[in-house]
Amino acid sequence: MTKDVIALTPTMPDVRTVLAGLYAGGPGLGVKGSAEGAVMQLCAPGGRALVSVEVPVLIQVPGEVGRLLGCEVPDGPVWWTEARASTAVAEGERLAGSFAGRLAAVLGGVVWPPGAATTEVVPLTTDVSAVPVPDTAVPAVDVLTTSTAVVIQDRPVVSMTTWLSDALRAATAADRALQIVTPPTTRLTLATRTALRGLPNRWVVQHPDHGYYDGLSGAVLQWRNGTFGPVRDEDGTTLAARAFSDPDGSGERQLVVQLRLRHAPDERLVLGGALEAAWRRLTGEPPVGWSTAEPVNLPWNARQLTELARSRAPRPTWLVAVGHPDRPAIATVRVSRTPAGVEEDVTLTLGHGPEETPPLDAVEPLAAALAAGRGLTTMLVSLRAGRRDLTVPPHVAAPPVPVSLTVGAEAVREAGLANGRRPTDSGPGPALAPVGVPPVPYGPSSAPALHYPLGDGSDPGAWTRFQVLADRLRSVDVGGG
Repeated sequence: MTKDVIALTPTMPDVRTVLAGLYAGGPGLGVKGSAEGAVMQLCAPGGRALVSVEVPVLIQVPGEVGRLLGCEVPDGPVWWTEARASTAVAEGERLAGSFAGRLAAVLGGVVWPPGAATTEVVPLTTDVSAVPVPDTAVPAVDVLTTSTAVVIQDRPVVSMTTWLSDALRAATAADRALQIVTPPTTRLTLATRTALRGLPNRWVVQHPDHGYYDGLSGAVLQWRNGTFGPVRDEDGTTLAARAFSDPDGSGERQLVVQLRLRHAPDERLVLGGALEAAWRRLTGEPPVGWSTAEPVNLPWNARQLTELARSRAPRPTWLVAVGHPDRPAIATVRVSRTPAGVEEDVTLTLGHGPEETPPLDAVEPLAAALAAGRGLTTMLVSLRAGRRDLTVPPHVAAPPVPVSLTVGAEAVREAGLANGRRPTDSGPGPALAPVGVPPVPYGPSSAPALHYPLGDGSDPGAWTRFQVLADRLRSVDVGGG
């Protein structure tokens, strides 16, 4: 297991300050680099890593520290320097606290978690030779088997940090599952939840009274043959954890907008335009920041993210964007190069409190704007119960209820224009009478985009109407999965 300690300073830690921090264990310990110089490690004699320190990151996005750590820092940019301590060695966590405390003492700032900071030298008294060395070069991974990389986290919110994204990338490349183990008080960011969606990756919750269970599905789990897998009864049915069934009665909701876009691979192409348009229509403001990991550290700039995606092509690029802390919103973006062009897969989620009204009246104008020429394939809008702060607790959640589906002009053509425009016709494919209302066309009558209202997000029957549409437009990937 590892413990994370973070120094938040107004000034960038220079090499001299970092080395002073790494002197936390006295002159008997060594320092080495890993991950091509992106990580510095404080090591015991013999080379066993005790504390791993990532390159400091300048956070220029307001509210990001509070979103992920729950602590406040003065306004303005802040340098985030994260140290991960191995708890296999008793002194590991105190060494990380001494490293971070020394940075804050020299540069000012604060240390998270509260109470972790110290400036004392922490002598190493543990016989490190008796401590097993993890069979992995990835600092975030605590247990590595032939099938699974296990990361054990004990922090209030698990975000998709560079540590975690590196672990996921390494696990995927080695055809391993990534499984994150946390206590039941931990929540995931939506970016982390998205990354863990789909087996064999799992969020494993370790409950003191109910053992292990899957934090997203509720399946009871056990460690067997080097991985966490479901426990089944005599009939082969997966058992469900009682702790997972705790309902969320807060009345908070989330508006979810799933966009699929396809662009011609033009050198003048700028990505992120549809996302920014949706953000402005639904919140009144553009995104505040973007990054390839959390914490989100860069001010929003569509041209910069386009250049990054272009430099990585034909490899896909994954991004996360956030809004102002007063109006919780987060988006994940996957950019990929395919034979059909450059594709953006975007999920934008907005959080709303019990007394706040989701901006459903802005959905149809947004559909019209995107249909006018931003490469729209589909836009699925839905509403679900969920925390306003957009974190995910390990409890059961009702599925989202569809609000509308918009199909872009090119996708309408691919699906067959008549199939899309005649919702009460019983021509080829299932009848669309359950939709109840005809679609709203946008653009020229010869090649329109079609917007299908499905409800106000409170009627579960909207799923039936959506499924009818999805079946009728089956040549188009309309989302909803």
